[in-house]
Amino acid sequence: MPRHSSALWLLAGALLALPALADDVVLVGVFGSKAAVLAVGGGAPKTVRVGQRLGALTLLSVEGDRATVEVDGKRRVLVRGQTYSTSTANDRQSVTLAAGPGGHFMAEGEVDGGAVRFVIDTGATMVTLPGADAQRLGIDYRKGAIFRTQTANGTASAYRITLDTVRVGGIELHNVDGIVIENGLGIALLGMSFLNRVDMMHQDGRMTLTRRY
Repeated sequence: MPRHSSALWLLAGALLALPALADDVVLVGVFGSKAAVLAVGGGAPKTVRVGQRLGALTLLSVEGDRATVEVDGKRRVLVRGQTYSTSTANDRQSVTLAAGPGGHFMAEGEVDGGAVRFVIDTGATMVTLPGADAQRLGIDYRKGAIFRTQTANGTASAYRITLDTVRVGGIELHNVDGIVIENGLGIALLGMSFLNRVDMMHQDGRMTLTRRY
């Protein structure tokens, strides 16, 4: 048996069930597609097999550096190194993200119910989607007002739209102004049309977003 597999089952055997899920969940690591190492509420990391419960959390699947969990009937996608808040601050929705390579903050989210990976960008006026993401999500962006914008690859067509919902962690906002850049944008940008509606706090390499209204 491979050494990593032996370590996996030893850790799994030491798993202690928690009575309830605490505020934050961090995906510390993965073991192929069979298990993930999760730290809950700042506690010691625990190895959880796919299908196993950890307090109020159930691990549904593991793929690459991501794990899908279910908490209180809601699915969340965790990315290794990021922290997701599972409760609210002062009854407001919130999420905590850890800085990635280069100090950039990445977030797994949803637009109109479909999965999107964002980079947090306070320099972007609006939530901005690559054309490929918009097409995958079934957004008919060409009905929006067209204009030209500059990208790293030159000038490209862009369309102003309104997104029904944008979700990051526990924060879900409705009727968010957006832009679709047809070509030349490699990743979605979580811009100020979303960020202006949350409070942002930086501390110790982490960013906490808390819904304002």
